[in-house]
Order: sequence, then C-alpha cells, then structure tokens
Amino acid sequence: MQAYRVESDLLGELNIPVDAYFGVQTQRAINNFKISNHQLAHYPEFIKALAVVKLGAAQANFELGILNEDIYKAISYACNELMEGRFTDQFPIDMIQGGAGTSVNMNANEVIANIALEYLGKEKGDYQYCSPNDHVNLSQSTNDAYPSALKLALFEMNKQLLAALEKLYFAFDKKAAEFENVIKMGRTQLQDAVPMTLGQEFEGFSITFKKEIQSITRSALNLLEINMGATAIGTGLNAIPDYAQLCTSKIAAITNEPVKLAENLVEATSDTSAFVEYSSGLKRLSIKLSKICNDLRLLASGPRTGLFELKLPPKQPGSSIMPGKVNPVIPEVVNQVCFKVIGNDLTVTFAAEAGQLQLNVMEPIIAFSIMESIQYLTNAIRTLRTECVEGIIANTEHLRQEVQNSIGIVTALNPHIGYKASTKIAKEALETGRSVYDLVLEHQLLTEEKLNEILDPKNMLGPHI
Repeated sequence: MQAYRVESDLLGELNIPVDAYFGVQTQRAINNFKISNHQLAHYPEFIKALAVVKLGAAQANFELGILNEDIYKAISYACNELMEGRFTDQFPIDMIQGGAGTSVNMNANEVIANIALEYLGKEKGDYQYCSPNDHVNLSQSTNDAYPSALKLALFEMNKQLLAALEKLYFAFDKKAAEFENVIKMGRTQLQDAVPMTLGQEFEGFSITFKKEIQSITRSALNLLEINMGATAIGTGLNAIPDYAQLCTSKIAAITNEPVKLAENLVEATSDTSAFVEYSSGLKRLSIKLSKICNDLRLLASGPRTGLFELKLPPKQPGSSIMPGKVNPVIPEVVNQVCFKVIGNDLTVTFAAEAGQLQLNVMEPIIAFSIMESIQYLTNAIRTLRTECVEGIIANTEHLRQEVQNSIGIVTALNPHIGYKASTKIAKEALETGRSVYDLVLEHQLLTEEKLNEILDPKNMLGPHI
C-alpha cells in the first residue's frame, strides 16, 4: 500500500503521497482538473521559468532583509535544481484549470519548499521551517508570478521555433540557388501567366520565412516586460518599497535577457496584449507556411494528370486500394498543424477578451494554447525541412516544355505589337492549338529575328529594354 503524509489547507486535510514534493494545493488541482491530459510536467520551459521567478524573488527578499539567510540558501538550491531540469515529474497538474494559474504557482511553491526542506535536513511538509506561502511566495501573488514566468517560458520556447524557422529559410534559399536556371511558367489564378525561374519561386518562399523570423523576433521581445511586485492587483500590497525593481533586475541577471518592469503594474496585471500579439504572429506564420505547403502540393500534383513540376521525396504508400499512389504527406501534415495554430490563436483572442476588471482569469488557456502552438510549429517546420524541402527535385525538362508551349508568353509581345494584336494571337493559339511563335510570323507582325529575341525566356525573367 502507498504511504501518505497528511497536509491541510483552508478546505481541510488531504493525503499526499509520502514521496511527493508537491503538497495539498497541488493535490487539490490534481483532483479537480482532469481535462486535457496535458500536464505542466510536459512543459519544462515553464517549470524552469517558474524557478527563475522564485529565485529572483528570493534574492530580492534576502537583499532587502526580509528573508533569512538559511531559508534563502535552501530556496536558491531548490530553484537551481528545477532550473537544471530536475523534479519535472512533480508537476502533474493539468494545463487547463480554473483559478487564474494559482494551481501552477502553488505547485511551484510547494515543490520548491519541500526540496528546500530536504536541503535543511527537515521532513517534507514541515512547513514551519520553509513555507510555500510565507517564504517561497514572499512578496508575490499568483497574479504577478504566473504571468511573469509564462512570458519567460514563451520567450525561451520561441528560441527553438526561431532556430527551426531559420534552418527552413536556409533550406529554401539553397533550393533557390539550385533552381536558379530552371525555366518555368508562373501562374495567377491558376492560369498561365508569364515565365519565371523555379529559383525565383523558391526565393520568394525563402524571403517569406526570413520576414517571419524578423516579425516573430520583434513580437517576442514584448514578452520580456513583466509585472513582478504587482502582487494581487498591481498595487504592490505585501511587497516592500524597491522590491519590484530589484526583483526584476535579479530575474534579468539570472536569464541574461533584457527583462524590464512594466510601466504601470495595475495595467500590466490585467493586460494580456503581449500574449495576443505573439499568438497573432504565430498565426501569421501559419498562414504563410500553409500557403507554401499548398503550393508545394500543387506543383507536385500528378504525376501524369497534374502540374508535376516538382518531385517531392516519397515517404509512404498513398493508398490502401490504388497501387503506386504516393501522396504529399509532409506538406499535408504541416497544413494541419497550421490549422491548429490558427484555431489556438482564436482561443487566445477570446481568452484575452474575457478578462474582467483587475485580472484575467483565463491565462491558463492562453498559456496552454500558445505553448502548444510553439511546440507543434517547431516540430512541423523541422519535419517539412528534413523530410520534404531538402529532397525536392525539379522536373526540369517538363518545365521547359510548358514554357515553350504556353500561350502566356504572348504577354511579352504587348510592348511590340500592342494589346489588341496580342489578344488576337492568344485567342487564335488557344482555339487552334498552334504556337504563338508560328502565328506571329504567319500574320507578319514581327520578323523572326526580333521574335526570337523577345521570346527568349531569359529576356522575360525581369525588366528588359
């Protein structure tokens, strides 16, 4: 039989597994919130960020003389243990929860307190020597500690996303160079337009990701503005003068990031705009990423009755009934991730709007939605690069034939024979199946020498006199 210790709170006593480093309030959260099967333990960056916040607070409280040295050292030891990635299994609470993040904050307070108690040579739960509330949570509230830790966690997770995105940018850029001289037809509204190179098309893809890197980097910087010292509603009740700025500076030093204190703590405690802006950036990235995956699927369609301009790496048999069928499964899975992220952004939007008066109690679903989006996008981007983009092959000869047979090249004749004559040639070519080249010569609109010069595909790839 499992052994228990007994802990109590406002609502009474509960049995806690004797080996658990969490306490009674964490146990209540375990009992209350059986929602998503996604635990705080699955997001180690959040746990580490909570430890950073608690360490910064302990350093400030010690320096201000309101936390004794023995307890400070014990709390510091415990926080460093969490920052090293230990004890993550002691955070079993569901990511979706009521209480504005109180369960998360108390889970951290209790685990840190019990690690500290062991450091002090005491028993777990012997909180008179190191209390989750009176010592670990000193000068804090869930309402400043939770959103501050969440912002730091998202900023760290964003680094992984940016690293994956940068590699995808370079992969497309490398393909752009590889396809620099591969002639093809461009399309608008799925109809033939004018010639371009496959390299130009892939360069457009790569620049898209370069711009998204820049955009997301800018929006992530707003996550470094925190409200430590606000305590419950931003007035700083139960924190002493100088604590807010000192705690913030300690956190900045621990993270080595430009963390700064919000200008107005009342405003900052209820405001979730940094989360909204960052989530919107993930949505923007998802829209562009999904569009490019759509393009890859279109360009690879076929092989006999589609565009078949690209050959994507074959990854698995595509049908349980059609022999030989291979589907573009990697772009397809990335599309689906993008849909999920776009949906998560709508959740964040509703949650941000639902804030009331001095606090937004919906921050847990904001946290879960954005963290899930970052994880999914990071994995999807890495998968797209390694399992698809790096192995793309151009169907070069087919692309060249499309250009030569296209009616779209008649656009290049506009400056020389006029729009009306060009339209007539295009219509006749379409109706008869004959080439634009032959019809122009037949109607004696241009000399063969001049026509060859104009319709040289290389002369149609950019501005030309």
